Amino acid sequence: MGTMPKKNSMTIRRALSLALSYVVLCVAGGVVASLLFLPAVFGANTVAKAVMPSLQVEGIDFDVTSLPQQSRMYASDGSVIATFYSQNRIVVPIKDVSEYMQKAIVAREDRRFFEHSGVDVQGVMRAFVQTYIAEGDTQGGSSLTQQYVKNVLMVQAREDDDPIAEYHAQEQTIARKLREMLIAVQMEKMYSKPEILQGYLNIAQFGSNNLYGVETAAHRYFNVNAKDLNLVQSATIAAITKNPSEIDPSIPENQERAQDERDIVLQLMLDQGLIEQAEYDEAVNTPLVDTLDIQSVNQGCQSAGNAGFFCAYVTTKILNSEEFGETEEDRQKLLNEGGLDIYTTMDVEANNAAMQAANDTIPADDPSGLEVMIAAIKPGTGEVLGFGINRTYDATDAAASDQTKTSMNYMVDQVDGGGWGVQVGSTWKPINMVAWMQQGRSINEGLRTSTRYQQTSFSCGEYSFGGPDWEVENSGGGTVNPETPLQGLIRSHNTTQASMASQIGLCAIADAATALGYHNSPSSAMDVYSSNSFNPPMTIGAVQASPLTMANVYATLGANGVACTPIAMTRVTDKNGDEIDVPQADCHQAIDPEIAQTTAYALNQGVVTAGGEAATTQLDNGRKTFAKTGTNENTYMLTAGFVPNVVSAFVAVGDAQDPLNNTFDNKTINGVYRSEWFGMYIATPAWKQFMNTYLNAIDAPIDNDYGQPAQKYLTAGGVQANTNANANANRNQEQSQNQNVQ
Repeated sequence: MGTMPKKNSMTIRRALSLALSYVVLCVAGGVVASLLFLPAVFGANTVAKAVMPSLQVEGIDFDVTSLPQQSRMYASDGSVIATFYSQNRIVVPIKDVSEYMQKAIVAREDRRFFEHSGVDVQGVMRAFVQTYIAEGDTQGGSSLTQQYVKNVLMVQAREDDDPIAEYHAQEQTIARKLREMLIAVQMEKMYSKPEILQGYLNIAQFGSNNLYGVETAAHRYFNVNAKDLNLVQSATIAAITKNPSEIDPSIPENQERAQDERDIVLQLMLDQGLIEQAEYDEAVNTPLVDTLDIQSVNQGCQSAGNAGFFCAYVTTKILNSEEFGETEEDRQKLLNEGGLDIYTTMDVEANNAAMQAANDTIPADDPSGLEVMIAAIKPGTGEVLGFGINRTYDATDAAASDQTKTSMNYMVDQVDGGGWGVQVGSTWKPINMVAWMQQGRSINEGLRTSTRYQQTSFSCGEYSFGGPDWEVENSGGGTVNPETPLQGLIRSHNTTQASMASQIGLCAIADAATALGYHNSPSSAMDVYSSNSFNPPMTIGAVQASPLTMANVYATLGANGVACTPIAMTRVTDKNGDEIDVPQADCHQAIDPEIAQTTAYALNQGVVTAGGEAATTQLDNGRKTFAKTGTNENTYMLTAGFVPNVVSAFVAVGDAQDPLNNTFDNKTINGVYRSEWFGMYIATPAWKQFMNTYLNAIDAPIDNDYGQPAQKYLTAGGVQANTNANANANRNQEQSQNQNVQ
């Protein structure tokens, strides 16, 4: 009984030996040699029938361009923001791999590569005898072609999410070796030796951290392209494939072994006549550590530094866009494996200036716990320039217990990875002025104001309002009666906004907001006509909007009335260089240029330069400034403004997680105590710092011609409303005048 296992084991070994011999001699000697080993040897053809069908190569794609490749995201200046990958790989053609690298990998992995037809008979027989006959240590013996086959099968199994196939692609069995051999022979009939070498150099693993392919390895270890690898560098990389995790030279404790293995490759190259003795002597005497220039392999937005929040915005846009795949899972896979080149609108100078201004205004670890949130966009193009927040981007669990870190981009809409938005307060008021002029009214028209308005006076079209009167007053209490829309904007008076809305109807204001590019931030209620925003308090900014949306509204005012949808990408190509459609800005003339110019005039001449409440926004060097501050009760401080056709920015300061319970009342912020805080105290300095820093960085010329008002909107009598004006405007005006009392 005790000898049975040994006998069975020998029987299996003999059968496998015969099988291997059959395959090897078929490969080496062709049909004549194969006649020596008929299928009868397997016994009644059963083994042959069972094995042969599994050796088919149908459905296996050996094109190197089909391999998973890293995707790269670029800023507008071409610098890399981040890379994304499941396998960190950049595919390159063989012509872009140095000759030293090609020679090194052949010397290390398959010295007879250019002589065999896919299977190295000598190597296989040696390995088989050592492993299965002599029962020694497991030996390899695989040709470079076979190794390429194995890697492709493993990649395909991962792509198909087939763990069983992945297991079989690398299991240590004769059956797997047989399959590799037969596929390798077929490959050699279809592809040239350089093509196979190209495939192997692009698919092989050359380090830990999912590092694949010679181009990525060249960047990782030496900060060069594969075509520029010298002898020492090539030998170092070629040595890694033996054990990628233990020979990876970027790991300090591996470097001694990595040098030993490198020197073995150099010796092999010398022995095989691939290098001269002098080359060998110089290379082997070069310390490995002196050759390294290790580059980071951190991937994704986590490694993007100051650009982390912008990076997250772009990735969310990709994951939400059907152009990148039918499902979010498909889009994520394309991002991680599709070799995308993603060209974004991010201006490095703008993004850095925004991050710096946010952190200078309130340090991340300030006891107040308040966020400073900045969004910047280019008027007339829709190009998002950057984001700022006094936080470090961190999508790991560490952010949950660290106030200074977050992965939430509070500067964008909820659907784009942001929050519920901020209540924008008085920064809304220029929208009311646009609506007012769209109804043919003058900004110098005297209005009766009140602290109480009947809800019905705001009704319009199909929308009716009722219930208790809306009680509203200015920040200092009471009202000023009469007052013009221009004065109401300069002094940021709420009661004048209410009077304007009661006369032209709330629909006119909602429509003006939409035309300017406004929408709410919550994904369930983005339409301005949503019930939670479409009500009289809308006129004083009681809405939830993202800083980016408000920056875009002001961008329309700063682009002569041209509105654009914010865009983060200008162009995306896949690994084949084919274009993938990206969301478009759809820039169009949204409001009359004369209305945009007159609103800009009001923001500059009244709000900034004439002692208005935004006088503190005045930019450096006498640059004409168009801005508006705001304060939403005791929860948010705000400032918005633009430089025409250059940049529009919006700043919000508050507790983005819990604004109602962490208010400004009696608050010490960045070492300064106030019983009451307003936008001009802290949001405005942040806005001003960002604008001045960015404008100086790009050397933006000073052009103070913008903001020329249309005389018809300055005439006290106003402009005769055209027939397209709101049908009930006059009726609402009469109702308002009857109700208004001091």
